Amino acid sequence: MDSVYILEIVADLTKAFGETFYMIAISLTLSVLIGVPLGLLLYVTDNGLFAKNRFVNILSGLAVNVTRSTPFVILLVLVLPLTQRLLGTTIGPIAASVPLSIAAIAFYARLVQSSLLEVDKGVIEAAISMGASPRMIIVDVLLSEGLPGLLRGLTITAVSLIGYSAMAGIVGGGGVGDLAIRFGYYRYQTDVMVITVVVLVILVQVVQTFGDLFARKFDRL
Repeated sequence: MDSVYILEIVADLTKAFGETFYMIAISLTLSVLIGVPLGLLLYVTDNGLFAKNRFVNILSGLAVNVTRSTPFVILLVLVLPLTQRLLGTTIGPIAASVPLSIAAIAFYARLVQSSLLEVDKGVIEAAISMGASPRMIIVDVLLSEGLPGLLRGLTITAVSLIGYSAMAGIVGGGGVGDLAIRFGYYRYQTDVMVITVVVLVILVQVVQTFGDLFARKFDRL
């Protein structure tokens, strides 16, 4: 291969993966900041602890289910007006972070709820019988006991976001999806497509490995 061609590919890959990391970082941060409280809301309003509320549970559950059941490619298009209103543009990694964040929040909220459901009921009942406040039950019991599951859920969310971010290139979000479409599809440069796929596979393996390590570490505490 021509050295100039190789340098161009390396530069394009570096830029594309930089944009992908940027999108994932924004979406993953928002999925934690909003997804954890939403998952807690789904849990406490359905389990008769101190805030059982069937109406709130059904409403929040419906919102999460509708978002999760919408294919991400369609969600990308559906939220274009919202992205335009919020950011004034629908192009670029920041704009692509809007649908990515919406999908990640709904996805992680369900994983949070599932992790909390695995917390030993006896520990929760013991905390309630000792007069623990709602805040103590949430922080010291639910989140503390459910931390390994929350970390595993976050790892799954991160891996899913890597795949979702590749689709963001379809609507001008940049990143590896845009690179693969421009080079692999329009220019028939399959070598770039193969390199992109290999790097993505390695990235997923790294994220999964570190996520599992952290989860096992906190599981022993």
